[in-house]
Amino acid sequence: MVRNPLTPEEHERGERLGRLLRAARGSRSMAEVAAVAGLSAETLRKIETGRAPTPAFFTVAALAGALGLSMDEIAAGCVSVPVAA
Repeated sequence: MVRNPLTPEEHERGERLGRLLRAARGSRSMAEVAAVAGLSAETLRKIETGRAPTPAFFTVAALAGALGLSMDEIAAGCVSVPVAA
């Protein structure tokens, strides 16, 4: 199966997700949060740095639970903000 290339908007949304997760993680280590979420630290690192801009829903849900975020907070944090012309 061939995956369609991501659009610039999808890449930006992934970067916003990564920033949100990093901010929510605060001073906790990547390994600690990943373990609570049931993920590898490498997976979390890729999401936080935008190298995995479209993580699976269940991955995002697990991270939300580990970080004490609601899915609504994550969705709101990933919405693009239109730039005024």
